[in-house]
Amino acid sequence: MAEEKKLKIAVLMGGNSSERDVSLASGAGVMEGLKAAGHLAMRVDTALGIGQFGAGKSTGVSSIVEKPPSHDALQALSAVKAIETINSPELRKVDAVFIILHGGMGEDGTIQALLDLVEIPYTGSGVLASALAMNKYLSKLIFQSTGIPTPDFLIRYKNKLEGNSELISAIQTALGFPVVVKPNDQGSSVGLDIIKSPEELYPKSLTAFNYSDSILFEKYISGRELTVAILGDETLPPVEIKPKDGFYDYHHKYTAGMTEYLAPAPLSQPEELLLRDLGLKAFSALGCSGFGRVDFRMAANGSFYCLEVNTLPGMTNTSLVPKAAKAAGIEFPQLLDRIIRIAIDEHRSRKQN
Repeated sequence: MAEEKKLKIAVLMGGNSSERDVSLASGAGVMEGLKAAGHLAMRVDTALGIGQFGAGKSTGVSSIVEKPPSHDALQALSAVKAIETINSPELRKVDAVFIILHGGMGEDGTIQALLDLVEIPYTGSGVLASALAMNKYLSKLIFQSTGIPTPDFLIRYKNKLEGNSELISAIQTALGFPVVVKPNDQGSSVGLDIIKSPEELYPKSLTAFNYSDSILFEKYISGRELTVAILGDETLPPVEIKPKDGFYDYHHKYTAGMTEYLAPAPLSQPEELLLRDLGLKAFSALGCSGFGRVDFRMAANGSFYCLEVNTLPGMTNTSLVPKAAKAAGIEFPQLLDRIIRIAIDEHRSRKQN
């Protein structure tokens, strides 16, 4: 068999979303993994524009602290730089782009649209699927319409939020307490909280509004937390997530030792087959492709509830997709190689059609 071609790959990371730090940490891992797979990897921060391509320029590596970057810090990063970055002559020289941006326009289809315009192959889902997966409310409507179980939910908008007593009444009637609140278009558990009593509802809702103009309230499903990684059109072994205390928030996700991961998850064969099937159905229902991750809760009675689809899951040293791949016997460099070659094949197929 002929040796696979060494590829030149731009790793898009950073950006100006609240998940910037996570993206930079993921990007550092992807850079090392691609190099170990034998490829040439170029670090590209979409928040820095064309100036980063000069000699000696580097975006550096960020560490993930306990909280996301502040609003003021993110405001200092210009979104216009992303257009400049994608339109750079340097980016036209690569074989493909590995997108490891999280949140914001890196994950909502905006960057994908720019890359489509300049006809550069990229990893992960396309424009529409990215936009749908990023919008939790629309995702859950699609899950409901296609028979994929998902917790009951309500959406609220910042400029239409009712008063405290009216909101409490609506939540008690439709969902009950405890209830999960999360920004409608963020990831990495940014702004997510579990509201245990009516007194906490309004202040925690306002906190979630710091990260989005719309927030989702979701019925809390007591039980186990599981995730299914997708690679191409196949599922990887499910992973169970067990925070040492509290729940799987931003702190527990990105602080080493705060969460236990069981890969593969201890499930019966029928349970695992059902979970994998639901994961692939949810991924396909949104039109996703390439790779991704589908998150679930498993209730005490054994029922699975789909929470959301993540089209650009993290690649840090605590991330879930690498753990699932390892459980399947796929080492990290091999995983990245497969992801990038899937992207190139899909791009070639679209051009032929």
